[in-house]
Amino acid sequence: MFTGIVEELGTIKRIVRGSSHQQISINCKKIIEDIHLGDSIAVNGVCLTVVEFTDNGFSADVMNETFMRSSLGTLKPGSYVDLERAMAADGRFGGHIVSGHIDGNGVIKSIRLDGNAVWFEIRAEEKILEGIVEKGSITIDGISLTVAAVGRDSFNVSIIPHTLKETVLGHKKNGDIVNIENDVVGKYIKKFLGREEQCKESRLKELLMI
Repeated sequence: MFTGIVEELGTIKRIVRGSSHQQISINCKKIIEDIHLGDSIAVNGVCLTVVEFTDNGFSADVMNETFMRSSLGTLKPGSYVDLERAMAADGRFGGHIVSGHIDGNGVIKSIRLDGNAVWFEIRAEEKILEGIVEKGSITIDGISLTVAAVGRDSFNVSIIPHTLKETVLGHKKNGDIVNIENDVVGKYIKKFLGREEQCKESRLKELLMI
């Protein structure tokens, strides 16, 4: 489990995409201060497993499916990435519950300055927008954020200067793809309510058949 509080801004060292081997290598400093083989690390919000590490960074295997369904497929050597280690049992919960399993992608529609903050408007599919509520939590490229507004085909977040400086959002531009993970609590509630509705429909059908 992660919290969406980015620990470090890493850079892509190498990406290998072959028919039988896909791997991503990332240069970083803080993350490797406490890292072990098999550890989970969120890379732009995608949970990856450490398979190698050195004094300068780590490597993780990546499935083709992950490259295709996330913004990891758009990265190249030198690209910045948000990094967060899995939450320690005695750690401080500063963001919200983040699983590291994204629900889809969004595209940055506009970026505008508003005083000391910057507004990002992100276009997303209907299935993503259905799980977003104003003032609720959202994870964008592994960053725990609060939704400022929700529209018909997009939603907005307002970013403070510190977040821009410490995350990949400070390097984004219009048209860039971002990873989105909806609030996991909301997803469970939606699932349970859907099951309850199905049960009611099934029960009604049974009564009509009696």
